[in-house]
Amino acid sequence: MPARRAERTARLLAVLLVLGLPLGLLLARLISDRSSPVVEIHARMPHDGGFLPGEIQAVAGEPLRLRLVSDDVLHGFAVGQTDFPEIDLYPGQTVETTLVFDQPGRYTYVCTRWCGPDHWRMRGVIDVRPAAGETASPPAADPPLYLELGLDLDAPHPARVTPASRPAAVTGIELPGRYRSQDYLRAASPAQVWEALRSDPVTRGMDDEQVWGLVAGLWQESTTPQRLEQGRELYARSCAACHGETGTGDGVFASQTPRDAERSDHAGAVEGHASPGGAVDGHAIEAPAEFTDPENMLGAAPALLHGKIVRGGMGTGMPYWGTVFSDDQIWMLVEYLWTFQFDLEEGK
Repeated sequence: MPARRAERTARLLAVLLVLGLPLGLLLARLISDRSSPVVEIHARMPHDGGFLPGEIQAVAGEPLRLRLVSDDVLHGFAVGQTDFPEIDLYPGQTVETTLVFDQPGRYTYVCTRWCGPDHWRMRGVIDVRPAAGETASPPAADPPLYLELGLDLDAPHPARVTPASRPAAVTGIELPGRYRSQDYLRAASPAQVWEALRSDPVTRGMDDEQVWGLVAGLWQESTTPQRLEQGRELYARSCAACHGETGTGDGVFASQTPRDAERSDHAGAVEGHASPGGAVDGHAIEAPAEFTDPENMLGAAPALLHGKIVRGGMGTGMPYWGTVFSDDQIWMLVEYLWTFQFDLEEGK
């Protein structure tokens, strides 16, 4: 009898231990979260300061408690290159959230609501340091493809030939494999691909417009409807206000983008890159690009467009997105831009 009682007691203790361990860990986590200091970030119209403070610190693996407050209009809050959900910040309301970063590094937080012509200035940095006793640092990112290819993002790149009308994608034609290589299609402009196909025996008997259809077909085969839809969403959220919903450069803020050297005092955001004419950060001179312009777009390699998005447009109001979007998101955005030139199958 005593042996059975001892056995039941041992089993009960084992069950309590199994149940108590995760509960204890959860309780410790809750206590840790509550004991962590709260960092208050105020969101204001860009001309009134943007995000304040503009840089905060955190430690990898430890909770970062934030209290977010909009002091004027509707703003948004999101941390680039993470899966943390976006948060809307309504005027006068306070939102608290807790973030935990797995890896050290510098993370950019941005406003996700178009709050004015200088909306792009609504950015800040979370400097995440390694945990105590850790020296781990995030792996170095590969350089953007435009750097590997030695492309000059600021040099003119007009297409030497353009189609007479908007090409519709032609697929199902047997073409040499080199034309379908991702490396090739990212490094060559559509006009360069057209010239290569035009001189290839495989297009003998085709007219110029039919060859443009093949080019459009190659661009369609290099993406998917799902990627085009994701690219469209990114464009609508982050690009359309300046470049226009239809890519014609006539967005609601296009006429209000900074165009003079006086606005170059907001430099720094592109980590010291200087633009022509003494302006820094690329926020000065040119109007938003028109993605419907065949001469300009068809002379641009996808790698060049990718680079402009990563770095920002020098001499324009184009901000940099390299620390906000993931590399794959940028490529999806580039793939979507070709829908302004080619009839591609979107979102079906």
